[in-house]
Amino acid sequence: MFNKVDRKIIDKLVDICGANDVSTEEEELERYSQDESGRFYAHPPEVVVKVESTEEISKVLKLANENLIPVTPRGAGSGVVGGAVPIYGGILLSLEKMNQILEIDRVNLVAVAEPGVVTNDLCKKVAEEGLFYPGYPMSVETSFLGGNVATNAGGSKVIKYGNTGHHILGLEVILPSGEILSLGGKRRKDSSGYNLLNLMIGSEGTLGVFGRIIVNLIPLPQYVVDLLVPFPTVESAIKTVPEVITESRVLPCAVEFLDRPSVEVASLYTRSRWEYQDRAESYLLIQFDGNNKAQLEEAYIRAGEACLKLGALEVFVAENPFASERLWRLRRNYLEAIKTIDPYVVTGDAVVPTSLIPQMLMKIKEIGEEYKTEILCVAHAGDGNIHSAPLKPKDVDPEDWQEIQEEILDKIAVEASLLGGAPSGEHGIGYVKKKALYLSKKSEIPLMREIKRVLDPNGIMNPGKVF
Repeated sequence: MFNKVDRKIIDKLVDICGANDVSTEEEELERYSQDESGRFYAHPPEVVVKVESTEEISKVLKLANENLIPVTPRGAGSGVVGGAVPIYGGILLSLEKMNQILEIDRVNLVAVAEPGVVTNDLCKKVAEEGLFYPGYPMSVETSFLGGNVATNAGGSKVIKYGNTGHHILGLEVILPSGEILSLGGKRRKDSSGYNLLNLMIGSEGTLGVFGRIIVNLIPLPQYVVDLLVPFPTVESAIKTVPEVITESRVLPCAVEFLDRPSVEVASLYTRSRWEYQDRAESYLLIQFDGNNKAQLEEAYIRAGEACLKLGALEVFVAENPFASERLWRLRRNYLEAIKTIDPYVVTGDAVVPTSLIPQMLMKIKEIGEEYKTEILCVAHAGDGNIHSAPLKPKDVDPEDWQEIQEEILDKIAVEASLLGGAPSGEHGIGYVKKKALYLSKKSEIPLMREIKRVLDPNGIMNPGKVF
């Protein structure tokens, strides 16, 4: 289907990007052969190309398209579904050198950035201007902005601020042909024809590559308060979520759920403990932000009272940055913590209506019992996004576990879909979840394929992903 990268192609890539940004060294190819989905899904590219401008991207894609060479765009490689793995070899197109924040426009409340900007760097930079970028995934300190847009990443703050797509006002997109499209802009309204901007958000590098990204900014909230709430059971924690949201009368910006095994693992990794770890079976981590201190205090007091009324063991309040960081550090390091005890783990991120989280957690428990394995669970409880991590039993070989693990995650994804949810809330489909997408969205896939054929008729863009 595809052609190999030969010496002639290498020479042309060097002409476009320079010798220092084109590599066929074995060590370099190995480094770009996998993402956070792990070594089971690793596959080396034939060449790594580090582009530094939209024009270089355009020329590389045009060359690849004309010669039927597959291209895999890559940001930080922090994805967990194999989206940045070049499973057909070809060109690994790294965007790591396109890492400039080009503009912070205080008048229009937008920032313009390149796709290789670390999301946390953008957050810090706009905060210096008294502004806030709300598109805040849990991998904020490592992930690139371009990858966030490519997967339509979510995170802990979706309940109040929405996922990445809510904050993308414009994209410069380079199509496989090399054509450069300018979609959207600094405006917040556009009812002019089909919304091609939203089509590109979440397309996982299968339709084109991003050159520049225009993001929405809002005023930086002055006050932030976090609540850590331990519960005696999983059910009591989850049933409290809607009460917290309604009783506080102010929408929280985050409501996170963690079960006891997840907290224990993350606690060992971070060398810190949460209160009541010897008694609590689950926790809620709740965050409020705003500019009215009195209103915020009233909101978190109401939320705490609602938690205690429904069985919480205690309510702990973190009112300063140090105390808040202690709580969030454990939550942010959850995935890294799991990998220290199970390096083969792949996580799922099915999403269901918030009211059905208890039902979905019960299904996950039943699936774990069926396969005789423990499945750790954390969730963005405010928006119904559950992250499940099946742990490899000691008596199962790693090679056998890959297939079993995929089966488990596919079953979880299908169960979520049957409850009115979807197989992914923020990680994307990539390579790992293709079967889950097929099983849950059979009627939509033919139309998706037609869109792909129109924009990428030769199928060179991130082949083998999504479908």
